[in-house]
Amino acid sequence: MFTTNPFAEVSTFIPTAVMQGYIILMVLLVAGGTVVDMVLKKNAKYFFENARKAKTQAKRTVGGAEKTSLAVQTLAKEVLTSGEFANPQRRLSHLFTMYGFILFVVTTAILIFGYPTAADQAPAILALLWHLGALMLCFGGYWFWFRIRVDVSAEGNPWYRIVRADMFILSLLAMATFGLIWSILQSGGASGLDTLFFVLFIAATTFLFGTVYWSKFAHMFFKPAAAYQKRVIKADGSRENLPEIPELTDPEVKEMYPDIPEYMGDKPPYMGLGINREAPSHY
Repeated sequence: MFTTNPFAEVSTFIPTAVMQGYIILMVLLVAGGTVVDMVLKKNAKYFFENARKAKTQAKRTVGGAEKTSLAVQTLAKEVLTSGEFANPQRRLSHLFTMYGFILFVVTTAILIFGYPTAADQAPAILALLWHLGALMLCFGGYWFWFRIRVDVSAEGNPWYRIVRADMFILSLLAMATFGLIWSILQSGGASGLDTLFFVLFIAATTFLFGTVYWSKFAHMFFKPAAAYQKRVIKADGSRENLPEIPELTDPEVKEMYPDIPEYMGDKPPYMGLGINREAPSHY
């Protein structure tokens, strides 16, 4: 079952051109929704204005080699490994969901464009990766939905409380779940039921990619750029116009703030664990 191309059977009643045209339409919906989000919500305008302002406040010039290094660091931490998440459970959930989504979408495109019919005989590894991507997406997504969401784990709200911000994760889970069920029913020869879940799968997919403007889908494109810009303003010294945190043992700082020893002492006392007293149950 998991090594069978689920789209090969669909080609018997849906023309290949229609399936491929649908994939192209979904790509256009994502691109269009992201552009509209940038224009109407003025995300790009804010980003570039903030970068321009930081450049005027920079204390040093960041060269091309250093910028490349910062981009690689951003790619390695914020993009590939989600290192910005301090909560290890949240990080793992995000990684399963992210890589599951990538596997699922990429293999879907390869299967539909490269092996759209049963006669094309898709490699078993592609179908296996398609199912694996869906399973990873479901694992990470349902883990997040039932256990990790801040309003559930930290604020005590019921898991079934749904707000507008949830449309992204719910449509994502619906797409993967209905896709898996459809594939299982189709392999088991459950005629009628497999068609029902195929329709639900397409409906969930269309909703996911068609509601980019209203959901959190577009943030995956803004997040790497924002993380990179944050590294740049730290490197050039602009620090978003925030003051630098001085070293209390520096003689110049002691001379500038002579009253520091009065309320902190030369060796500040141990004041307990503070916020580290218990493990966080939020983001």
